Amino acid sequence: MKTQDMKTHIQIVAWLYIAMGILGILLSLLVAGIIAGGGWISGDDTAIRVTTIVSIFVGALVVLISIPGIVAGIGLLSYKSWARILAIILSVLNLPGFPIGTLLGIYSLWAMLDSESSLLFEKPN
Repeated sequence: MKTQDMKTHIQIVAWLYIAMGILGILLSLLVAGIIAGGGWISGDDTAIRVTTIVSIFVGALVVLISIPGIVAGIGLLSYKSWARILAIILSVLNLPGFPIGTLLGIYSLWAMLDSESSLLFEKPN
């Protein structure tokens, strides 16, 4: 495959990771709001405290999971070698997440492990 074709694939992978990361953060805010809102709707002080704690924990966990994808995507757009390694790790971790994670993981691994794409990350940018 041509180097220009692999550049396109790497950019697609980068934007997919950025989009998935941003979507994860937005969904975490939504879910945290729903969880906390349930406690507030009940009006019970204990329920409000518990659901607030759970919503903060769930929201923070999803944000922490989403940030590496955004970082990898930004690094891939600049063809940083560390971003390629991070994307490979994230790709493997995404494989069990059927169907979207599996598709993203397979596509990312294919793009990151291609010999043409590895050359792109070796060049000074």
